[in-house]
Amino acid sequence: MNTLEILYQDDGLVAVDKPAGILVHQTRPPEPNDQIAMKILRDQLGQKVHPVHRLDRPTSGILLFALSTASLRLAHELFEKRLVTKKYRAVVYGKTPLDWQTDTPLRRTDAEKPRAALTDFKRIQYGTRPNLPEFSIVEATPHTGRYHQIRQHLQLAGHPIVGDYLYGDLGQNMRTSEQLGHTRMILRATELHFNHPETGIPISIHAPPCPDFTFFSQH
Repeated sequence: MNTLEILYQDDGLVAVDKPAGILVHQTRPPEPNDQIAMKILRDQLGQKVHPVHRLDRPTSGILLFALSTASLRLAHELFEKRLVTKKYRAVVYGKTPLDWQTDTPLRRTDAEKPRAALTDFKRIQYGTRPNLPEFSIVEATPHTGRYHQIRQHLQLAGHPIVGDYLYGDLGQNMRTSEQLGHTRMILRATELHFNHPETGIPISIHAPPCPDFTFFSQH
């Protein structure tokens, strides 16, 4: 991958549409540069960039970067003070409630103490397809930033995300992937809202529609 779609840019911040399967930053063992959003954007802009937050590798959508350490510090403060509204969309198995809230504490490993976690959910669409389980398209608004928060909360609600092989059912996902023609998890960061950390101007960033949802949303 040579470039990322830029959704917003000013002197201090830039937001891109991260494809599913791309890492935010380098890991160990190291991955090729064309699999690292931070390095793709660095080469694309010709300057250093600093990720303000994270998205899981299989999650697509809005990813915010700072263009300086000063902008990074100010943007981090917004996230730490929970002054940023993030919205996601996912395709999940089953017919969900119209709206619900989950506040089950979460932890990353069994050795950790569970930490408070809060997510609001809203069903956008419900549907069925031949030879597939019933499904819902949901909007998720996390109010905390725990590890795999949306994925875990949906699994705990009995509605795992389509293509989530970590928290979902292997057989169910394999049958669905045969119909879709891919094994991607269908979770997308669709909206980011905040007041600019330097100017105070309200900023609203929206990700474009994703083809992965088309199979479900048109039926």
